[in-house]
Amino acid sequence: MEHNKEIHEINNHKVATENEWLEARLELLKAEKELTRHSDKVAQLRQQLPWVRLDKEYIFETDEGKVSLADLFCGRSQLLIYHFMFGPEYTAGCPSCSSIADGFDGFAVHLANHDVMLAAVSRAPLVKLQEYKQRMGWSFPWASSLGNDFNYDFNVSFTEEQQRSGALAYNYRTGNVSSRTNEIKAVEQVPEAGKKIAATTGTDWPIYTREAPGMSAFVLKDGVVYHTYSTYERGLDGLWGMYQWLDRAPLGRNEAGNTIWFSRHDEYENGPNSKSKSGSCCS
Repeated sequence: MEHNKEIHEINNHKVATENEWLEARLELLKAEKELTRHSDKVAQLRQQLPWVRLDKEYIFETDEGKVSLADLFCGRSQLLIYHFMFGPEYTAGCPSCSSIADGFDGFAVHLANHDVMLAAVSRAPLVKLQEYKQRMGWSFPWASSLGNDFNYDFNVSFTEEQQRSGALAYNYRTGNVSSRTNEIKAVEQVPEAGKKIAATTGTDWPIYTREAPGMSAFVLKDGVVYHTYSTYERGLDGLWGMYQWLDRAPLGRNEAGNTIWFSRHDEYENGPNSKSKSGSCCS
């Protein structure tokens, strides 16, 4: 076989000629186009979901004072809420949620000018949210649901009793939700990665997992708020900008097991965003 036709193995990955690469890329393009068309169909199905009228009153603490769910629309007809894992006992927000939220400010201005309001909601007291928001350099709206049932009604917060008994619902499963129940166990049984991520929020694993991530969508019509959509767990992948880029990088997400490889953006010791660096990639 001629050298330029040979596919070598380097670090367990194939190396090919430009023509061979193009042939493989065109095959991938077919799959990508199929995925895009399917994604469009799924988006239509989301928008065709029936609406559920919300008559229950929820009062939130915000920078502007106490407001209702309808007030969170800020004059828009649509509201997207990110259920940010930040419980009352936390001293810092969940690092995964923090990574997702790093993109909110860039999107929020465009959404607001397209009749869509983007906000985060957590159970931590407002003062904790304000302090953490300042630390992270964020400006998107963030409301505290402490004292109301919002998080519980949308299945992103759980009581200790629910956690111990397994009598909870998350991501459209009920009962023994593996990521949220049976978490009151001996310390040696808790995953090491779980201990580390919980510690970054100033809590232990059971307390940390009494909060859960998610997002919910609402519409305001004739003064009435309707719930239109909610998603959890891997349903949030599409909102996680970091992973959308990594899925297109040569090694993909490149994660090993349950290892937590990322940090809050102000915690990296090296790299262009480190406080010790000037911001230049060559520094």
